Amino acid sequence: MAEQDGARDGALAVRGLTVRYDGVPATDDVDVDVPAGSVTAVLGPSGCGKSTLLRAIAGLEQPDAGSISYAGADLARVPTHRRGFALMFQDGQLFPHTDVAGNVGYALRLRRWPKAQVRSRVEELLELVGLDGFGPRMPQTLSGGERQRVALARSLAVEPRLLLLDEPLSALDRGLRERLAADLHDILRRAGTTTLLVTHDHDEAFAIADRMVVMRAGRVVQAGELAEVWRQPADAWAARFLGYADVLDGDAAAALRTVIAPEEQWTQIALRRSALVVDPAGALLGTVLAARATPDQIRLELEVDRVGRVGAVAEPGSRAQVGDRVRIGVRTDRVAVLPGTV
Repeated sequence: MAEQDGARDGALAVRGLTVRYDGVPATDDVDVDVPAGSVTAVLGPSGCGKSTLLRAIAGLEQPDAGSISYAGADLARVPTHRRGFALMFQDGQLFPHTDVAGNVGYALRLRRWPKAQVRSRVEELLELVGLDGFGPRMPQTLSGGERQRVALARSLAVEPRLLLLDEPLSALDRGLRERLAADLHDILRRAGTTTLLVTHDHDEAFAIADRMVVMRAGRVVQAGELAEVWRQPADAWAARFLGYADVLDGDAAAALRTVIAPEEQWTQIALRRSALVVDPAGALLGTVLAARATPDQIRLELEVDRVGRVGAVAEPGSRAQVGDRVRIGVRTDRVAVLPGTV
């Protein structure tokens, strides 16, 4: 119970947090735990309240109800600059007329660290974020990904008790975002900093975090370890938002259930695109409606008998073409039975 209440060193606990704008809740009775040393992602669509939650934790928004505590201490009367948290925004907000070393060491100079210690700490951080030797460079000479690395190094400079990341990769193109997400995962774990990340991108959340909180319309829909949330979405909306391609219910779900679990009684199931695969030994039959080759597989749209229109895959080199009748197997490790439907 102590850990749930945020009593363990480095743990953040949010309880019943409500923030209203003009009387309308942006967050509504929100509970969130960020265990010490974890990287927790708050995932949700635009307008769901996740950035408001982050700002309230930072002390930039005044809650209308609820509490925020860190290591068991209530933060209600603690101003932003005394919380010991670092907040990194999506655009990095680097100082344009100061070089990289100056940006990273800014907070250290404010704290009157000796010059030699500032220089040593800056070099350490630039090495951590993969920018060793970039100290003399100016921000405008850097790529978008490099600027975000500098912003991250600056946020980590004073060893914050909690690092808050607000859509840190959203301004980058898709390919760079994927590469930097993987690097960010490693950097945060090497730094050992307790981190709360907000994002609308489930791929980004899965790449960076080890815990997840899913929000919708100001409320928490689901929270837990990454694998737990992925394996067991809370409902059909959460399943689709987390990246499941199809959700079946009614007769369609029943048709699939007779194939994979005839002894069970569930009535709704979510499918990853790769859950259905063309297989000569498969128990289902369907017609190919569309086929598109990718480097790893062939993505299909099928009309499956008694199931309806769903996505599926075939191995590279498959001869499945539009109009073909094909047999389909089910990969049961790529489906999720939704709660409350058994």
